[in-house]
Amino acid sequence: MLPVLTSKSLTKLKNKFLWVLPLSILLSEGLPAFAGVHLTMGNPSGATTSTTNSTNYLMEKAQYALSYNNSKRIANWVSWQLNNSWLGSAPRQDDFRADTTLPSGWYRVVSSDYTGSGYDRGHMSPSADRTNTITNNSATFLMTNILPQAPDNNQGYWASLESYARSLVTNQGKELYIISGGYGQLSTIAGGKISVPSRLYKIIVVTNPGTGATGVTTSTRVIAIDTPNVNGNRYADWGTYRTTVDAIESKTGYNFLSNVSSSVQSVVESRVDSGPTQ
Repeated sequence: MLPVLTSKSLTKLKNKFLWVLPLSILLSEGLPAFAGVHLTMGNPSGATTSTTNSTNYLMEKAQYALSYNNSKRIANWVSWQLNNSWLGSAPRQDDFRADTTLPSGWYRVVSSDYTGSGYDRGHMSPSADRTNTITNNSATFLMTNILPQAPDNNQGYWASLESYARSLVTNQGKELYIISGGYGQLSTIAGGKISVPSRLYKIIVVTNPGTGATGVTTSTRVIAIDTPNVNGNRYADWGTYRTTVDAIESKTGYNFLSNVSSSVQSVVESRVDSGPTQ
């Protein structure tokens, strides 16, 4: 009897066998010829660089990687590494701007599309996670790294989690692999051009430097939160929104941590983090 292939198992098969294909086939199919450091834990949606894949278009930058959705005009997810090498004293650039590396003919979101919308220009990969150089900090202000985010969410407990994550790097010397995005649709802004997700999630894998996906064990701390993209909860403790990676996968259809062994995934993805929150 043949096994039933779910979207998660199909993505696992793709990720498992992708890298044994010849380079010519990878390029002809619009697949990445290599996985950068920001995809160490995997490519959650199997995003590719084919422009025909307009709702799941892979963009790998020096500072982060993302899957872009040209129908929603936001990222499906953004993934990045964070360790001490990314942190320094570069000031916040605040130069929100269109991402000119999007394929020709695609609408390029500009900062003014958010003006008067009631939503913040919410970073997925935070500005404060890229302070080693001005160039790297500036890259976080590309609009492909931005989602419409309720101010109380963005400026409140979401920011608190971002700060806590950096403290794991600066105080404990950890290396983090972080994936963030949104799902659902609450509304739209910019005359219907940009989707406002109803939920925002973040997954943080806390590792020792240089160990990568193979260093993730059943005792590795994995933080996952799933939050409402609404106002009224600015002073909430981010810990109250903790959930499992499995639950976020169920909501999004993505396969997070696909480069981690399946036996380890089954443990860490089903566990709700209970560690400190500050």
